[in-house]
Amino acid sequence: MAGMEHPDRIFLRDHVLSVEIGAFQSERGTKQRLRFNVVVDLRDSISGADDHVDEVLSYDVLTQAVDVALADQRYNLVETLAEKIAAEVLVHPRAARVEVTVEKLDRGPGALGVSITRHRGRVEATGVQAPVAVQVDAAGAIAPEGAVILVPQALNLPLPQGGDARRIKLLALDQAAWALAGRLGIEIAETRTELEAAAQMRQPVVWAPARLAADAPDAGDTPQSLGFWLAGRFGARRIDFVLAPDAVLPVAPAGSDLLVGRLVPA
Repeated sequence: MAGMEHPDRIFLRDHVLSVEIGAFQSERGTKQRLRFNVVVDLRDSISGADDHVDEVLSYDVLTQAVDVALADQRYNLVETLAEKIAAEVLVHPRAARVEVTVEKLDRGPGALGVSITRHRGRVEATGVQAPVAVQVDAAGAIAPEGAVILVPQALNLPLPQGGDARRIKLLALDQAAWALAGRLGIEIAETRTELEAAAQMRQPVVWAPARLAADAPDAGDTPQSLGFWLAGRFGARRIDFVLAPDAVLPVAPAGSDLLVGRLVPA
């Protein structure tokens, strides 16, 4: 981006959602309209994408950043919400700079809000450390130590037919996560905030994926695909698969510098 006088941008404008937010007692237990505007300066020019969707930053990233931030917690301040949205966008390597505007539409005669600008370097310098590893349990749990996110293996149970098959699989993995966490005696994490807090404290957690991955089709619905997706989202240094010695070790996605290792269950 340094050599680009006017970087290419993608944007989300006038995205309005009804949200419970606010520090005043009158704002608790009721929803109010928020308007979101997100503008992202891209690291690379769109002209190099050759009309391939995988070579550009998807517009879905912007709406998902809003949804993920809102799912993390109830906010007192729109400033805090804007920071969360900016951090979510800047996780993506193609985003160099983001401007986030969050406005309350129902608190006065006009729109009241905040507009912030964040650069990739600034957020990375002040954010939590990325997890050392993502560990995918595929052949028997190995209790991890340190900043490790453990992705559960699906329970060997029949799944109901019909409906949203992918969401059903993710919910089944949530059930497996709770069972695994209880067996290992470690905490469950469902949201990005919980995962970041565990990384900051250098504590292992079991990830229940449905909440974060449900609206991210690129995450897939298998422990392997979810593990690679999560590692990319958090900038993990390595991913380990708990596999028997004769099992085939998965390969990292093309272009990834993620280290892939094997852990053999006892």
